[in-house]
Amino acid sequence: MAEIAAILSPQKKVLIPDKEAGCPLADMVTTWQLRKKKEQYKDAIVVTYVNSPVEVKAESDYCCTSANAINLVSRLPDKRILFIPDKYLGSYVASKVDKEIILWEGYCSVHKKISPEGIKEKKRRYPQAEVIVHPECVPEVISLADGVFSTSGMCKYVRESKAKEIIVGTEVGMIHRLKKESPDKRFYPGSEEAVCLDMKKISLEKILWSLEEMSYQVKVKEDIAFRARRAIDRMLEVN
Repeated sequence: MAEIAAILSPQKKVLIPDKEAGCPLADMVTTWQLRKKKEQYKDAIVVTYVNSPVEVKAESDYCCTSANAINLVSRLPDKRILFIPDKYLGSYVASKVDKEIILWEGYCSVHKKISPEGIKEKKRRYPQAEVIVHPECVPEVISLADGVFSTSGMCKYVRESKAKEIIVGTEVGMIHRLKKESPDKRFYPGSEEAVCLDMKKISLEKILWSLEEMSYQVKVKEDIAFRARRAIDRMLEVN
């Protein structure tokens, strides 16, 4: 995400408070791996989820978010789609569009900790609660949900829902935001184990230190930024 900000605003200084705050999902695809796959599927359109390295974005035709993936893919020509790197988000998109989608063998380890058995147990404990989950969850979890939403989609749904209890199938930190925006409702995590340790590396203290010392600046090589910009711009054009 910091790399995208640096590409879109090259005149500004983009900082990341902890250089080790990465994404295991993004690490599941490399440039050379993607190039090999592109050789195998020469006619495929490459759609890459934003949780991916900037070098991989530079090899892609389109980027997408979890919020606009379905809309973006549905607009593409009737060709095969190589969707990377999250196979569960890709399979969810595939279930909503009439296109051939080739899935990459990547996944979010945090969302994979949310199990169908765990959701069923929460539903037994809180029978009045609605279930909302992120599309990075496994298909068996998605099938149990009342709604499947991106992070922003969850916030919108919760604000508009009449439900007073909601089971939330995503990283547990999301519940803090939902409680703040909808204090009249009760929220239960889909799994207490769905904790992203990489996200937790960014703390208020580190943000303060980063601003005081202006570190660490995120820089993207000019040639990589130029090539990745096309896929990123295409993502931003789709709601």
